[in-house]
Amino acid sequence: MQPSRLQIWFLACRPKTLSVSLSPVLVGTAVAWHDSSALVWLPLLAAAFGAAFIQIGTNLFNDVGDFLRGTDTPERLGPKRATAEGWLTPGKVKAGAWLSFTLAFLCGIYLVAHGGWPIVIIGLASLAAGWAYTSGPKPIAYGPLGECFVFLFFGLVAVGGSYYLQTLTLSPIALIAATLVGIHAAAVITVNNYRDLDGDAKSGKNTLAVRFGRPATRRIYTAEMLAPYALLPLLHSLGWLAALPMLSLPLALKLISRFHREAPGPVFNNILAATAGLQLAFAILLTLSFTI
Repeated sequence: MQPSRLQIWFLACRPKTLSVSLSPVLVGTAVAWHDSSALVWLPLLAAAFGAAFIQIGTNLFNDVGDFLRGTDTPERLGPKRATAEGWLTPGKVKAGAWLSFTLAFLCGIYLVAHGGWPIVIIGLASLAAGWAYTSGPKPIAYGPLGECFVFLFFGLVAVGGSYYLQTLTLSPIALIAATLVGIHAAAVITVNNYRDLDGDAKSGKNTLAVRFGRPATRRIYTAEMLAPYALLPLLHSLGWLAALPMLSLPLALKLISRFHREAPGPVFNNILAATAGLQLAFAILLTLSFTI
């Protein structure tokens, strides 16, 4: 049974992983509040909406891009995609992607007025990267740098940019927090690419998982999940509060076990969503570390 039109667009936005774009805004703002004892609400809201719209637009470009390149086939193990299922035409999905980017751009106009030229650079780079992830002659998602892209834009750029919007400065501790959040964001992409490895290899999509194979990708995922916990001592200036994110470690260990144990298949859709959930839980606990 085909979903309703509203359900189709909702699914195309991939709501289960949208927290990947919101977590870094939350953390960057929390670090800024810790350093300045002040919170500017409008930049926070504009940054959150802008980040979400960029991720939604990127997801929609990915939806139509993978279909047009023949990557999304009936054998695909991931969730159903609007273009591949024939629920929406490629033109409509592209229009939705550009609309989402336009809304992000409108958020950016206010942010530029508030934060100046550094925000111009961050905003334009984020929009360009979101489009280039699955579009253009050499899409980022079709090479081995997908995890690096996510670490950079959903970690360093998003956390650092959110911090800057609150303080108009940048600090080492903000970059440390950005690193922790970004590594977990990269793990979400690793799950996606591990699940789709066989289909990607057939279609010429040379992701990190395709290049290194399943055993090495399992080790990469393990490292991505555990590294943020190992790096928490870098936040020693927070005292015992720096250990709060350790409360999410049992979930991380459970996901690592499932990743190693489960055979490649649709079960990895659940692991992907749970990995995004783990990143959000870690980010919330990290936020508390800076705000309690």
